[in-house]
Amino acid sequence: MEVSKDKKSKIMKELRLSKVVLNCGAKGEKLERATKLLKLITGSEPKHTKSKVRIPAFGIRPGLEIGCKVTLRGKKAFDMAKKLLEAVDNRLNKKNIGKGFVNFGIREYIEIPGITFQRDIGILGLDVSIVLERPGFSIKRKKSKRKIPARHKIGREETAAFMEKYFNVKIEAKQTKE
Repeated sequence: MEVSKDKKSKIMKELRLSKVVLNCGAKGEKLERATKLLKLITGSEPKHTKSKVRIPAFGIRPGLEIGCKVTLRGKKAFDMAKKLLEAVDNRLNKKNIGKGFVNFGIREYIEIPGITFQRDIGILGLDVSIVLERPGFSIKRKKSKRKIPARHKIGREETAAFMEKYFNVKIEAKQTKE
């Protein structure tokens, strides 16, 4: 079977979902509720995040646990991304889309389809980050790191097109308050 020259060159340009990261920022007793929430949504054990700098206005010091996060990859990440985008009615603001990633927030977890209110958790929101990649991006993570050439990087337009194609997301400009 012979592949045409055009098809060969496009294989490395195809985008794919790299990971989905769910993050909940909280401290103290609220952190335990956030941990339960992320475990309820994903079924995976959340990792606690610690602060690196001191911010006296917020009572934050280095080493203090200030949030939790879960990273999903593969098929589980794709299914979770579909579910989380349904929570925001498959609509994203143009400003939420970056070069190879999409970030958005969910105000209340009860907006996610299939998740019901849990009295012990209460009402919490979370942040979602969807990261895209191309074949060959693994060179960034190797011990002898290499840079991704500019022609292989992902642009905002490509990210938006991927989200529209695979997740049926509508991209809209920010609406002004009247």
